[in-house]
Amino acid sequence: MEEYGAFDVSLVNDLPVFVDPFLLFNSENTIYQQLHNGIIDYMRFLKEVSLAGQVAEPLVREWFTFPEVKQNWLGLSKEGNKGRGLGMDFARALHRNLNNVFRDFGEEEITRSSHLEKLCLIRDGVGRDNISDFTTNLIKYYLANYTQEFALQYLQSSQRRRVALRKVGFNYGTRSWTTEYFELPYHRFELPYPHDDFVLLTPRDIFTKDEAWINRPELLDRFPEIAHALPDATLRAQVNDYLLRTIPHGPKVTNKEVRAAISRAVERFPQLLDYYIRNKEPAITLQWT
Repeated sequence: MEEYGAFDVSLVNDLPVFVDPFLLFNSENTIYQQLHNGIIDYMRFLKEVSLAGQVAEPLVREWFTFPEVKQNWLGLSKEGNKGRGLGMDFARALHRNLNNVFRDFGEEEITRSSHLEKLCLIRDGVGRDNISDFTTNLIKYYLANYTQEFALQYLQSSQRRRVALRKVGFNYGTRSWTTEYFELPYHRFELPYPHDDFVLLTPRDIFTKDEAWINRPELLDRFPEIAHALPDATLRAQVNDYLLRTIPHGPKVTNKEVRAAISRAVERFPQLLDYYIRNKEPAITLQWT
């Protein structure tokens, strides 16, 4: 596993490590860069259908939800490997925001590239685990093929099985997800009940143990610094005026109230997200070890 570059998961409980899409973007590995480009292409598709009008609820579920891919055994879970993923509440919010707040997604002029994480900065409760689920769903074909190559090379035939994997690729002609077959590691689990399931491996070099490189808690913590350093003088004046009028003052003001006002400012001036992301983009070397 170590020589192959895969993270050796526990088949007892999820481990608190997460796939960070920024590590795909910032990698010198051209395959990872292509994966990041593929993620952005799908997000552009979601923006196009959102701008075209109201999307029917079944299609919102099919296109905009990103359930946890539990077979990679990553994330936050008290026991086992079953998490929440990004369900219909997130899907409806994403559909709505791509029609207003994120209308420029895929066409940003401030940042070097578009970033999946931007879509998660506008909401509380979407953290590193959710961003990891988001990313894993959109690179599932790569992870399945990566795992299949390992299984065929290192596992006995009794340790693997041909599996039909749903939603591994998106056909933009038919606007539908595809199902493909892979030869994957297969294991007998006893908890929480006896069952068989496949396992997906993930390369170690796209992991983070901490917050994703682009994340909402840092955005809110650094907001005064970001607002003060805005190069657009008009936007800087508008943001500062808005904050003076909306941030509560006085000795009894709580940090929660201040952060709520900052959250409203981010929604009012979504350009701030791009300036925050641009500050995070300079080439760096990050990897999980």
